Amino acid sequence: MKDPRTLPKAHLHLHLTGSMRPDTLAEWAARDGLDVPEPLPPDRVHGWADFQARYDTARAVVRSAGDIARLVREAAAADAADGAGWLELQVDPTSYAGRLGSTEAVVEAVLVGVAEAPIPVGVVIAASWGAAPEHAERLARLAVGFPGVVGFGLSNDERLGRVGDFAAACQIAAEAGLRIVPHAGFYEPAAHVRDCVELLGAHRVGHAVTAVRCADTLGLLAERRVAVELCPTSYPPLGVGWDLSALLAAGVPVALGTDDPLLFGVGLAGQYQIARGLGCDDPTLAGLARDSIVHSAAPEGVRAALLAGVDDWLAAD
Repeated sequence: MKDPRTLPKAHLHLHLTGSMRPDTLAEWAARDGLDVPEPLPPDRVHGWADFQARYDTARAVVRSAGDIARLVREAAAADAADGAGWLELQVDPTSYAGRLGSTEAVVEAVLVGVAEAPIPVGVVIAASWGAAPEHAERLARLAVGFPGVVGFGLSNDERLGRVGDFAAACQIAAEAGLRIVPHAGFYEPAAHVRDCVELLGAHRVGHAVTAVRCADTLGLLAERRVAVELCPTSYPPLGVGWDLSALLAAGVPVALGTDDPLLFGVGLAGQYQIARGLGCDDPTLAGLARDSIVHSAAPEGVRAALLAGVDDWLAAD
């Protein structure tokens, strides 16, 4: 069996704060006199509040534009070591605007890190499902004003908002050529995934694990070639079921991601190793890598090179 670390791939589901290295977290927490959050205990299922509390503590150690740029560089370096040749990094600039002075300053800091990263990086600007629709529209307008921003998403707990309320924000982004990549179908039923496709025009859907409960929703994703960003290590700690084989059997494109490796402890190559443990052979892993590349916003030259690399990986002895 081939090493998944050497398989060329794209990483399409990674949050800026959740990408933080544990040693960076410890360094910055010590700098600011803050306690390092404990990992989620593995012996029980956790609620969203447990996850969010640890995420918020990690976010609190990020103090400056330089910190944000460093996060981007380190996230890209980790992915490069795991075989990624393209990264799409998701950030809600509202999270850091109070420290940097504006949402624009946050995006500018992210783009400084992008320019210094070891692999090409596209930025996804995300609004929270819990935000007012007007706020999401402001972030969508912010997103379209920056070269280097490739997508617009909706993150956080999907139960906090209604899908239709964010149609206008997604339309603003889509009309400017950005990918629409909301989180959906984590806690909410398959209809939530369908609504994100039909009402928001989603090009990809983050998680979408409940889609497997509805054949019609699986058929919609397969027919419209809407990729699911599946993050295997995100689900067991939160008691959420997931089924990679059902998605693949239905013909749904799947791109493996890490979501928040700071909290869940597994990098990108590790997600492919988990898929292998579920019975995915080398051709299937190569297919997952191809889906990640084809459904990315990477420039055509980057895509072509990565796809050729997948073929070479599969053909090598």
